[in-house]
Amino acid sequence: MKQVVQNYKSGELALLDVPAPACKPGGVLVRTTFSLISTGTEMMKVSEAGMSMLGKARSRPDQVAKVMQSVATNGLAATYRKAMNKLDSYTPLGYSLCGVVEEVGAGIDDVKVGDVVACAGNEHALHAELNWVPKNLYAKVSGEVDPRHAAFGTVGAIAMQGVRRGEPQLGDTALVIGLGLIGQLVVQLLVAAGVRVVGVDPDPGRCALAEQLGALVCADPGSGAVDAAVAELTNGHGVDQVYLAAGGNTNQPVELAAKLSRDRGTVVDIGKCRLDLPWNAYYEKELDVRFSRSYGPGRYDPGYELEGRDYPIGYVRWTERRNLECFLDLVARKRIDVEPLISHLAGFDTAVETYRALGAGELKAVAVLFRYPGAEGETEAAGPVVTAPPVPVPAAGGHVWTPLPGPALRVAFVGAGNYASSMLLPHLVERDDVELRTVVTTSALSAANARRKFGFAEAATDLDAVLADPDVDAVFVVTRHSSHAALTRRALLAGKAVFVEKPLALSEAELGLVLSAIEESGNDRLQVGFNRRFAPLLRQAKGRLGRRVGPASVRYLVNAGRLEHGSWYNQDTEGTRFEGEGGHFVDTVSALLDGDPVSVYATATPDQDDLQVMLGYPDGSTAVISYVTSGAAGFPKETIDLVADGKVLRFDDFSRASVYDRKRSVSPRLPRGRDKGQAAEVAAFVDAVRAGAPMPVPVSSLVATTLATLAVRTSLATGAPVRIEVPVAERNGSLR
Repeated sequence: MKQVVQNYKSGELALLDVPAPACKPGGVLVRTTFSLISTGTEMMKVSEAGMSMLGKARSRPDQVAKVMQSVATNGLAATYRKAMNKLDSYTPLGYSLCGVVEEVGAGIDDVKVGDVVACAGNEHALHAELNWVPKNLYAKVSGEVDPRHAAFGTVGAIAMQGVRRGEPQLGDTALVIGLGLIGQLVVQLLVAAGVRVVGVDPDPGRCALAEQLGALVCADPGSGAVDAAVAELTNGHGVDQVYLAAGGNTNQPVELAAKLSRDRGTVVDIGKCRLDLPWNAYYEKELDVRFSRSYGPGRYDPGYELEGRDYPIGYVRWTERRNLECFLDLVARKRIDVEPLISHLAGFDTAVETYRALGAGELKAVAVLFRYPGAEGETEAAGPVVTAPPVPVPAAGGHVWTPLPGPALRVAFVGAGNYASSMLLPHLVERDDVELRTVVTTSALSAANARRKFGFAEAATDLDAVLADPDVDAVFVVTRHSSHAALTRRALLAGKAVFVEKPLALSEAELGLVLSAIEESGNDRLQVGFNRRFAPLLRQAKGRLGRRVGPASVRYLVNAGRLEHGSWYNQDTEGTRFEGEGGHFVDTVSALLDGDPVSVYATATPDQDDLQVMLGYPDGSTAVISYVTSGAAGFPKETIDLVADGKVLRFDDFSRASVYDRKRSVSPRLPRGRDKGQAAEVAAFVDAVRAGAPMPVPVSSLVATTLATLAVRTSLATGAPVRIEVPVAERNGSLR
């Protein structure tokens, strides 16, 4: 098998062929699927290995003291040989992974071969294809947890132990200093515990990420924003706890902790930073300084870690294994989100190059995962891959959205055909907080008709003038499919909020143009007209079904019917019919399952008029969309069956919904036809733009839906499943 190792004397990194470990009693043999590079702890170790001998000595005075003691005991020559031998040996890297149990040792009865487990330990959860892991250092992973996310289990347990040491209470205010991998997890754990969080980090990208994940204010320590936020949140008293998750040789973190703590506050050291405590500051406030030891009680105890002797729960509530299990449970229940922390996913065979890129600063990352051969989603096993350009976070200094100053959202429409006139404009006309400014069409008469019917202030055929108009806040793109991407790009670059009817794009290249516009402008105020997820009846039915525990199976029949002869849908320039409207159905399934598709497999009749599209989701859920044109016109157009957890949701064409459990629940038939969500969709867009709030559907989800729709063509052409990948770009251009 292969394993990542480092020579601490020379700094050499290598991917070595080494013998596979045996499966010993009291543990399991685990084949790794994903392992996590801790960009703090591991990279510090890698960096130290590259130092001169003097540099190594300066960075590890504790080891120098041991050497000096050995000299006194064993003599200089013997100590030198011993030290050089130890330095000139390969040492392993890694301590957090997810994998599949390949063999079970004697005495193990809580997992079986084939189970997915998260593993911990710098001797047992290594960057290696196989690891033997003792009982108290693994935890079973439920089906709701993506294996990539389970690979965060160890660092999650470290963050959790740090939070436990702080003993936060509901309503407390905490300061997290250092927003790297551990700091980001500490922020989320505190927020989940009902604590108000302020963060400190010199990196503006990490500050923005922490605010995205729940922190109230995050800023550079020298900006003054942190001091002001703490003063306002605590009425000048100071924070209840400070969590030191920073590294480095500066004493600034402990000095800032004393400055911003309240009287008798708590300071918890989780990271490895300089701790020259300013005596007066800590004495005058009588601050309680605590250390957090790794994953929790049991760490460094051979009886616990190697021999499997657990601590009685009545005496030790949270051990390192129970912390690991608790973290995985929070991930499963979506109380913790590690997906935004993944900056890069690298193949295990590129391990050495990945470490070098991190060390050289070429790869900026919060967390990096290695993907191993045979892991779910591996290219060789999964067939083609459809990957979008990175979905950008708006760049620093780019467009910043704030609540609109005026009483109304000023709207322009590009296109005023039948759909716009019947399904969108009527819902805008009736709103007092919307002003219809301009309608743009290619025909002057069409623009004049729309102006007369809906009360637009102006009618025009010159789009450039409208996009340059500072009195237009938002643009609705309701034109033919082939123009959507180009018009959306132009409107985003002009700084307008954009509502574009489906589809967003008809090719990966068009999608790339839209995403590059977001990257260039910093403007991510985009909504695609996937209205079905907003349908009141669908939302009510999903609510009655309740929260899912296990994966779901969905069957979605779309009785599309034949197109009329001469329909523009049949024009080659407009893409296939499914590419034009299939996103509706993909998005509806995604809304029901609270996730985005990760795989697509499609089959079709010889004429490709009838399609069967199978979607896979991260939690193991599957959906089959039957898109057919050969059905009876009198049969309902859309029917959905969702089966999960012993329940069945039946949805009949937006007119009636039934939930079957021990007691059947049926909605009344809607008295006024079918509400497919257009009114709620438009309202959500208007409200978000006016308030400066996040858009109703994240850009990453819009991209995943678009890629899945386009992947149908690829799957039909190759006869293979297609994997969907949606990378997310940080402000500096690296991936997370």
